[in-house]
Amino acid sequence: MNGIETEILERLFALQNLEYRSFQAKLIPNLSPETIIGVRTPALRALARELVKRGDVGDFLMSLPHRYFDENQLHAFILSLGKDYGTTLAGVEAFLPYVDNWATCDQLSPRVFARHRTELREAIVRWLGSEETYTVRFGVGMLLQHFLDEAFDPDDPARVAALRSGEYYVNMMRAWYFATALVKQWDAALPYLEQRRLDPWTHNKAIQKAVESLRVTDEQKAFLKTLKIKK
Repeated sequence: MNGIETEILERLFALQNLEYRSFQAKLIPNLSPETIIGVRTPALRALARELVKRGDVGDFLMSLPHRYFDENQLHAFILSLGKDYGTTLAGVEAFLPYVDNWATCDQLSPRVFARHRTELREAIVRWLGSEETYTVRFGVGMLLQHFLDEAFDPDDPARVAALRSGEYYVNMMRAWYFATALVKQWDAALPYLEQRRLDPWTHNKAIQKAVESLRVTDEQKAFLKTLKIKK
């Protein structure tokens, strides 16, 4: 363990909140509670903002795998602050194989990606082809975040629809993608439900999430309910 790793662990345990630790353990049932320190997100973000300015932060980013969930969260927040696209992308790709839960996956959101969408799309296609649950989830999440507005490509929903996974955390993100696409790209997303191009669970979950959205009209919600696949 290098110097910055030791320092970071000491600081994380100094920020520990045991009640919050128990709360997090319930939200992320696939992690052992012993791997959760229990540091609140605002404190982790503040620590990331401090550490990213240090010359030795790279030593922490290279010290994979981490032992604790909170270290992974901090790692994600540090990467999300990266300003150079190439360096940040390399850091993300080195980190993704070690992401083992939905929270860290979803917290990883580099700001610099928004300015490099052409290159990002190429990386997303690669991530969608991964066999790693959270790499695929991350790829779908990046499509949702960056490619449902002015950068939308009609081929993107097809990529997400074509994914077949038995993993809950992959299919939940696929459902979120289509629910959001129904808000932002209704005409392009709707045929995937009308033609039942998704597996039944993802299909119904996408409808559920869209119907719960305040950005979907009552008329649209009524129509979506007619498309639900009955078990």
